[in-house]
Amino acid sequence: MASEIHMPGPECLIKNINGRLLVNPEALKILSAIRQPVVVVAIVGPYRTGKSYLMNKLAGKNKGFPLGSTVQSHTKGIWMWCVPHPKKPNRTLVLLDTEGLGDVEKGDNQNDSWIFALAILLSSTFVYNSMGTINQQAMDQLHYVTELTDRIRAKSSPDVDGVEDSADFVSFFPDFIWTLRDFSLDLEADGQSITADEYLENSLKLKKGTSPKDKTFNLPRLCIRKFFPKKKCFIFDRPTHRKKLGQLEELCDDELDSEFVQQAVVFCSYIFSNSKTKTLSGGIKVDGPRLGTLVQTYVNAINSGDLPCMENAVLALAEIENSAAVQKAIVHYDQQMGQKLQLPTETLQELLDLHRATEKETIEVFMRSSFKDIDQLFQKKLAAQLDKKRDDFCDQNRKASSDRCSALLKDIFSPLEEDVKQGIYSKSGGYRLFIEKMQELKKKYLQEPRKGIQAEEILQEYLKSKESVTDAILQTDQTLSEKEKLIEVERVRAESAQAAAKMQEEMQIKNQQMMEQKEKSYQEHVKQLTEKMERDRAQLLEEQVRTLALKLQEQSRLLKEGFQEEQRRLQNEIQNLQKMMKEPSIVLVLPYINMNPPRVYTCSPSCTDLLSMWLKFLKAMKNYFQSGNKLYFTELYIPDFLNYFTKKIMFYFI
Repeated sequence: MASEIHMPGPECLIKNINGRLLVNPEALKILSAIRQPVVVVAIVGPYRTGKSYLMNKLAGKNKGFPLGSTVQSHTKGIWMWCVPHPKKPNRTLVLLDTEGLGDVEKGDNQNDSWIFALAILLSSTFVYNSMGTINQQAMDQLHYVTELTDRIRAKSSPDVDGVEDSADFVSFFPDFIWTLRDFSLDLEADGQSITADEYLENSLKLKKGTSPKDKTFNLPRLCIRKFFPKKKCFIFDRPTHRKKLGQLEELCDDELDSEFVQQAVVFCSYIFSNSKTKTLSGGIKVDGPRLGTLVQTYVNAINSGDLPCMENAVLALAEIENSAAVQKAIVHYDQQMGQKLQLPTETLQELLDLHRATEKETIEVFMRSSFKDIDQLFQKKLAAQLDKKRDDFCDQNRKASSDRCSALLKDIFSPLEEDVKQGIYSKSGGYRLFIEKMQELKKKYLQEPRKGIQAEEILQEYLKSKESVTDAILQTDQTLSEKEKLIEVERVRAESAQAAAKMQEEMQIKNQQMMEQKEKSYQEHVKQLTEKMERDRAQLLEEQVRTLALKLQEQSRLLKEGFQEEQRRLQNEIQNLQKMMKEPSIVLVLPYINMNPPRVYTCSPSCTDLLSMWLKFLKAMKNYFQSGNKLYFTELYIPDFLNYFTKKIMFYFI
């Protein structure tokens, strides 16, 4: 579907009107139609440095993002251009061009800081574009990176171990690319040729010392090194003579400097091959609608005076996605049941087996589409809807069976009823003929297929409605003695009692089947929930391993450069991360048979967290019992200190 997106040119995504950021609904509409995962490349840098030209090249065009030819900045806010990915047909490339930083006409750097922060939050590859070399002036212009700790939050609440919130930046920040325009130096160091990446690495080296000047020198370099998981550099010669720069849109490649043309080709090729799909914590791949939700969430936070928070953005996204996941799962259930179910079913178990198989698939559909379902609120909504649909199908099944059986009885017994009206059996020996005919017709009725679960009950109701007719025929039969009539009455009563007992037994079997179905439904919810939590834990561990490797790499570099204080600060982050990786989470699952899905509480194994979770559980139980509910449990996995309370609580260590 994303390949069908046709944007002839860029569209403003976030407007900057008098210092206030506004999301463009038309741009969100475009994003909502992109169902493929997106690769998001954002470019930021001082105004009039040629950012838009590079973005046009990435779009495969000469024109698109306005270049301008004067000292006045042309791009305002953040502009978006969605194009088919040149090398990945199952991805859409989203290009974000931002207004120039440091535009003197704005007179307020705060707006620049928000543009800078939004570009980082929205992108999977962040390009910083500047003129000339990487010197202290260039670093001073990049002061926005040092302000990110005041502009972005990773978590909604502070870390209990005192680790700075920015310690998590590297886990979700984009890759960093520094593009140097009109670069005129030879790439050499100590008389040896070096690559552009080595030039960047050398430029990010720290200066020893504790003076304010040294700290000012080191801070932006430290931020780039610690925040961004991958750093790369590209250099560009001047594309053409200064007087022709204003005509870049009109110039062909053979009219530009050949070195510049080749450098642009290499840059674009790298972006196309190496820029990653925009991914959130938990391995959540971002598509067009999700990107639109992130844009709205971040801009709303900024306009309300809050800081954009990654955790809150993911939860806001989860709220939307999980609601849609419930609907998607229910649509699947309805489609499958509509195709496979034929009412009435011969037995209740036949219906329940089909429901259970379809329910399993439905939960799988939900689990694949949902994430961050806090307290399983949406899984609970799904379970409630599935329970209602099961009960509705049971009601429909009963009605369909009743209608079918009533029609059969009318068709089969109507000739007999007509004979009774004609008085054919109101004669000597008529009773026995009547009973024989009744038995014959009952047998015929019982042999009819697909009567459903109400077959016996509807038959007995019909026979009971004809008891007065049967008794009248019995009493008018002169061939039977009074004793024989009494015996016959007792026989009929015994048959009726036997039929009632059979119906009662069938009712108990049906109730037992329903109870077993609810238990199996619960078990399926627990099974799939546990499997999903284990997958999520594995994904989290994979992300933590990747983050740990980056931190260890930076720590090694700091040690090599002799910066002990920074190394110790980073060591604290590393130890905290390693602790999180080693400690299993404890997941408390409360298996209510009459409350699907199970309630789940999660915590780390510290005493404080266990106590907090336990108090939360007790509060839930109090509210649950006060509502007049009963509680049923099924399995036992429980620490000794909880044995006094109940023996049916499940603890999963994942």
